[in-house]
Amino acid sequence: MVTGANTGIGQGIALSVGRAGARVIGVGRSAMDETAALLQGVGAEFVEMRADLGSTAAAQTMFEAAWVEHGPIDGLVNNAGIIKRVDAVDFTEADWDAVMDINLKTMFFLCQSLGKRAIAAGRGARIVNISSMLSFQGGVRVASYTASKSGVLGITRLLANEWAAKGINVNSIAPGYIETNNTEALRADPDRSASILGRIPAGRWGVPSDIGDAAVFLLSRAANYMHGAVIPVDGGWLAR
Repeated sequence: MVTGANTGIGQGIALSVGRAGARVIGVGRSAMDETAALLQGVGAEFVEMRADLGSTAAAQTMFEAAWVEHGPIDGLVNNAGIIKRVDAVDFTEADWDAVMDINLKTMFFLCQSLGKRAIAAGRGARIVNISSMLSFQGGVRVASYTASKSGVLGITRLLANEWAAKGINVNSIAPGYIETNNTEALRADPDRSASILGRIPAGRWGVPSDIGDAAVFLLSRAANYMHGAVIPVDGGWLAR
């Protein structure tokens, strides 16, 4: 199951895991026709599940329906997320809550849904939570996003501590600057884009498949002994 699979990083993850042989359940609040076509093109099975991930109850209901109709589910990639760019002095409670609800609250309760089902069935499972460079850094004008992504990394480690012995691997990927809708405003600002590229040793923005291929690794047997880890996929940003 990949949340936010209709575009950007989520679409890239869905395509990578589909290409690796998985049956993909894509979750989003809008149509995923393009994702479905891309997966069909690589011969992968794709199931679309619609849900408003701003609602924990809706997300949990969707998960239960997916497990009953298409499960059991072996892997969950919590990718869905939003961002609000506002100066801290002008940040509203609505901006705070909207981001935290999707990026952190729903992420946790989807993990919980899979954990409950997997533990009850005595099954192993893999969870990959998409964190961020802002799990390590403060950023600017993105207060709720920074808070949420710091929380994603913390929850990833907590769940790894609780569930590793139960055969559930919980890890994280921290994307750097990736060409998606979320970074469109940054890429459209020549000065900001140039300053970002100037710090990336790889000399380019990342693309969704860079994240997708890392997700395939964490969902595979190659990551059997990885619990609570975070893999930066950032073109060397953190090394600079």
